[in-house]
Amino acid sequence: MRQTVEDTLRAAIRTIADYPKPGIQFRDITTLLGDARAFRRAVDELVHPFAGQKVDKIAGIEARGFILGGAMAHQLSAGFVPIRKKGKLPHTTVRVAYSLEYGVDEMEMHTDAVRPGERIILVDDLIATGGTAEGAVKLLKQMGADIVAACFVIDLPELGGRAKLEALDVPVRTLIAFDGH
Repeated sequence: MRQTVEDTLRAAIRTIADYPKPGIQFRDITTLLGDARAFRRAVDELVHPFAGQKVDKIAGIEARGFILGGAMAHQLSAGFVPIRKKGKLPHTTVRVAYSLEYGVDEMEMHTDAVRPGERIILVDDLIATGGTAEGAVKLLKQMGADIVAACFVIDLPELGGRAKLEALDVPVRTLIAFDGH
């Protein structure tokens, strides 16, 4: 009997209790990335709704979004745009501040990475409170991108990140949800 996508992914994701602080259940996808079958299945499921559509680029959020985004870009014959923490990119950048659970950080991308009107899919491993993804959406929109969707392997629905992106008119695709934080 063939396992469902959810069963395959849930079995491949490691949960680390009390990391990075007590009470947090950290959902670690490095085990999924190391499992060829689960990794392939996750990427296939993330790109499936967009097969045959015009997608110019995949924008991946540092660092796990780079891994997923590179594989998605390959499958969709699209380019790839890295969205990185401040100070990591070598060329002229555009930057946005975004909210973290305890404070603010900044992310940036190259000014020439996206042209107005390009159809972009944003990707990262997980959406929790949505602060990082919301910042990335604002950065892409500032550059004139048409955001087709934001894709994540994992959703932590109790933390409300999906609703933040949907409030910005960005469709959200997730493959598996976990209760709690």
